Amino acid sequence: MNRSRGIIAGIAVAAAAALTLAGCSNSSTLSGGGSTGGAGKTSVVVGSANFPENVTLAYVYGEALAADGVTVSYKVNIGARAAYIPALQNGEIDLIPEYAGSILSYLDKTANAKSGADVKTALDAALPKNLKALDFSEAADSDSMNVTADYAKANNLTSIGDLANVSGTVVVAANPEFQTRPDGLPGLQSVYGLTNLSFQAISDGGGPATAKALQDGTVQVADIYSTTPSIIDDKFVTLKDPKNLFASQQVVPIVTASKASKISALLNKISAKLTTKDLLDFNKRTGGDEKADPKTVASDWLKANGFTK
Repeated sequence: MNRSRGIIAGIAVAAAAALTLAGCSNSSTLSGGGSTGGAGKTSVVVGSANFPENVTLAYVYGEALAADGVTVSYKVNIGARAAYIPALQNGEIDLIPEYAGSILSYLDKTANAKSGADVKTALDAALPKNLKALDFSEAADSDSMNVTADYAKANNLTSIGDLANVSGTVVVAANPEFQTRPDGLPGLQSVYGLTNLSFQAISDGGGPATAKALQDGTVQVADIYSTTPSIIDDKFVTLKDPKNLFASQQVVPIVTASKASKISALLNKISAKLTTKDLLDFNKRTGGDEKADPKTVASDWLKANGFTK
């Protein structure tokens, strides 16, 4: 299960749905000199799910709007979609960073779109009428198949399909449900025709135990979420997925339709700059030794990319 899907749509749905949004965050208001005509008359409440990457993204979008003259306040760490989607619909919040495939699956349990373009079309159709999905970012937090650099070089691997040419059995590590879910082991076999695979369940969501198994050769391939810092730290090679086994999980701001016309242009510019590497860097800073505050990380990114001074 994708981390964003698993955390956001987690088990405690009933509790999350009952969450009182006013008490769930360190809400604050920002204001700044605006360059957008009339933007200063707009107020936006930015929400987030309850994990650091999403909180950082909320501050990235929110602080950019504030610097452009929008009055911004925050309700971060809300929790599950069962809490924040109704909050978006009733106007308690106006903006939340989402992950395309996961929000589509939440809204339409029968959706099977995979590519970014197909997911966007399906998401636009599935969203409630008073909500709008803005442009997709290149940045994505999704399942990804990873190998060590040495294994990639020895077997000439650049994409998932190349695993078919590896001699002998290829052991794949992932969360237990990967063995049966459609875009897990069955998908590797049916979509890419891989018949040389065996499976090793490791229940840490592509975390330290999975990375160690990959490094010491216990497994040859591992499902690691694309924004996990170990991909950079351990110099893993992420295999390309040209057949879209995994649905697009590109970052996309979901906004209330009534405010979209005043804030979309700037938010789309932000999304156009964000990359998956940026998300990796966010997570390394907030989750690594630095333990940086998500708001600080967001501020640094905005300055580095010319959105604030």
